Amino acid sequence: MSMNNKQRWMGGVVLLGGGVLLAALLVKGTQELKHKATPSAQTTIAQQQKTTQKTGNMQPLQPLTVDVETEKRLLEEQKRSRERAVAEQEARTQQYLQQQQQAEADAARKAAEEYAEINKRRTGQDNSDSIPPEVKPDSKNKTADQQHQVDSTAKKKLADDETAKHQAAVDAKKKADADAKKQADLEAKKQAEREARKKAEADAQKKADEEAHHRAVAKRKAELEAQKKADAEEKRQADAEEKRKADAEEKRRADAAETKHKKALEAKHKAALDAKKKADDDQDTEIKKKDKKADADKARDLLEGKKKWMVQVALAANQANADATVSRLRAKGYKVMTSQTSKGIRVMVGPAKDRETADTARRKIQADGSLGMKSAWIIDWVPLDQR
Repeated sequence: MSMNNKQRWMGGVVLLGGGVLLAALLVKGTQELKHKATPSAQTTIAQQQKTTQKTGNMQPLQPLTVDVETEKRLLEEQKRSRERAVAEQEARTQQYLQQQQQAEADAARKAAEEYAEINKRRTGQDNSDSIPPEVKPDSKNKTADQQHQVDSTAKKKLADDETAKHQAAVDAKKKADADAKKQADLEAKKQAEREARKKAEADAQKKADEEAHHRAVAKRKAELEAQKKADAEEKRQADAEEKRKADAEEKRRADAAETKHKKALEAKHKAALDAKKKADDDQDTEIKKKDKKADADKARDLLEGKKKWMVQVALAANQANADATVSRLRAKGYKVMTSQTSKGIRVMVGPAKDRETADTARRKIQADGSLGMKSAWIIDWVPLDQR
């Protein structure tokens, strides 16, 4: 085999080996980048899902409500808030996945471009190195030395190229890892900021709910206190009204008892007065009888048997009473006479010719209810001029 063919064959082997190695490195670097990015994305997604689940599992403060409608309205608002939070979290997760995929694609594309550029430069150098040097026929030893030098140079070049490609792949991988880490850190920072804002909003909402709950409890307590005071006042008024009625009833009974007692006393007093009056009347009657008997005896003594029988109907205390009695008797057709005595004015009907006639007149006067002279009696009367 000639020297030129050998050099061409070695150059082709080097090209083929370099291409295979470059392809292997490219595939390996891409897979490593993908493997490194994928766990980060999965870890981030898992953290987001965990955060979402934690957020979803969080039980917000359930304030006491005044009525059922307010409770329903608060539950609906909390449900809508949770749904919005879950939707926003899913949207942020999808956006982050898209950004992560775009970053991976950009890193892979950039690494491929860098690998292609390195391969292009290396191919150009290989082509220039593959041109065989002119061999002078006059020196076989010189040709062998040159061939050895060429082989050494080619091996060194191949080793340098491999080292450069490996270093380029490592640098590209480091850069891709750094970019991915930077993007992940940035997204984590944004996520932390969002979580902080969300937590601050949740804390503010919780504080507002607690304040609303405390206000509702205070309002309810005030209403209960007011209702309690109103009930106590109503009970006090009812008790006062009941006591007033009881006092009024007791006073009425006391007044009735006092009135009854007074009436009993008045009746007793009236009975006593009536008894006293009757006794006085009886005494007056007895006195009248005695006076009558004395007058009769005196008249009989004066007239020596010449008597005039009269029916005395009243002994008036004054002239007016005597005139009234006289008028009533004369209206009935009786003959009436009056006589002044030391005890009053004597009113008499008569005289009658005998005692029987006088007694008949007496009974007639007593029987007349319009006259009201039940105590009329018969006397034998002697005129003053005949005494």
